[in-house]
Amino acid sequence: MRIAKLLKDTLTLVLAGGQGERLYPLTRDRAKPAVPFGGQYRIIDFTLSNCSNSGLERIYVLTQYKSHSLDRHLRLGWNIFSSCFDQFLYSIPPQHRTSSSWYMGTADAVFQNVDILMSHAPSRVLILSGDHIYKMDYSEMIESHVRSGASVTVAVVESDLITARRLGVLEIGPDDRVVGFQEKPDNPKTIPDRLDCAWINMGVYLFETDMLIDALRKDSTLQTRHDFGHDIIPSLVPSGSVFAFPFQDENRKAVKYWRDIGTLNSYYETSMDLVGVDPLFNLYDSDFPIHSYTPPRPPAKMVFAGGEEGRVGVALDSLICNGCVISGGRVERSILSPDVRIHSYALVEDSILFNGVEIGRHAKVRRAIIDKGVKIPAGICVGYDLEHESEYFKVTDSGIVVIPKETFIDKQAFPIKVETGGDNLARVI
Repeated sequence: MRIAKLLKDTLTLVLAGGQGERLYPLTRDRAKPAVPFGGQYRIIDFTLSNCSNSGLERIYVLTQYKSHSLDRHLRLGWNIFSSCFDQFLYSIPPQHRTSSSWYMGTADAVFQNVDILMSHAPSRVLILSGDHIYKMDYSEMIESHVRSGASVTVAVVESDLITARRLGVLEIGPDDRVVGFQEKPDNPKTIPDRLDCAWINMGVYLFETDMLIDALRKDSTLQTRHDFGHDIIPSLVPSGSVFAFPFQDENRKAVKYWRDIGTLNSYYETSMDLVGVDPLFNLYDSDFPIHSYTPPRPPAKMVFAGGEEGRVGVALDSLICNGCVISGGRVERSILSPDVRIHSYALVEDSILFNGVEIGRHAKVRRAIIDKGVKIPAGICVGYDLEHESEYFKVTDSGIVVIPKETFIDKQAFPIKVETGGDNLARVI
């Protein structure tokens, strides 16, 4: 009964207005939290599933940048709460109540909605980022926060020093009290008994409501970035009331799993974590399910097991969503979102295909991210001539080709030709 009361007295705010510039062109038409991930999910589904699995049922999602896709997904997929029991998930765009500007930072986004906090008068506020991949039971953090008497609790996870240089690093005392905070330091403060690791900020903050409102009001009068990591948390550390909560991973693997997918390369790598025989991130735990919007689709289908030489519909070490048809083509180590079609003699390797992508006959795709609705014409090869393809598409420094949503590929204007070998599979000339 005690934990139920603690959860009821906690209001959750999910920050989901990020533009995600480093994920462009995947964020050309949608906010970063709305970017598809793992075939049938959106990035925000993982944070919201953590909330649902933790028993948190009073949630505001703060949106801003190109929010239509995100709003639609929340409306269709997360309409699972009952207002009769004071449960809700509401999407809130900028209201311009305290300012005429758009959200100027994570802290400013919350400050511009301070009237919502005051109207609910919760004992505490849980603030989450809507663009990280991990599994966490927030109720354990809430219990720890109340037990310690903290004014602020920050979730932290161990990280290698290379990663730590890109994030916020915390110095933690023996009683889990935060005694130092560095944002993107060149020389991260290491964990005392693990000199190759540092404690990094997960973007999960739990505030006593009065402390939060006071800190936001003070920050609003200063020339800062109005950001929790850069400004709010470091300013509160000297008070001695900021505590750390070491990440308790619900992924149930040997290594704790938390990913910040802020770049195309990290997005690709994190996605590829899912296709192994024993994937690093566990989507198959029925005790901690990942919820999403899954529209009705027929089962995935693979056809042509014999007949013409090389015409076999097969998928190996891949995630294949409902509505997909692999019609005489081959898919290896890839993720196919709903309604993808792979035609005969095509080959897809190490790639991520969003909803409705179609790969034509004899086409070849490798190490690519192809956004919704793109049709790769017959005989076209993607991922084989990066210098040439970079004239048409984004190519990352690690060689991942990214094709934007609904791009029309004119076969005549994209002169990568193929020839058909003896096995009828396309080969680059």
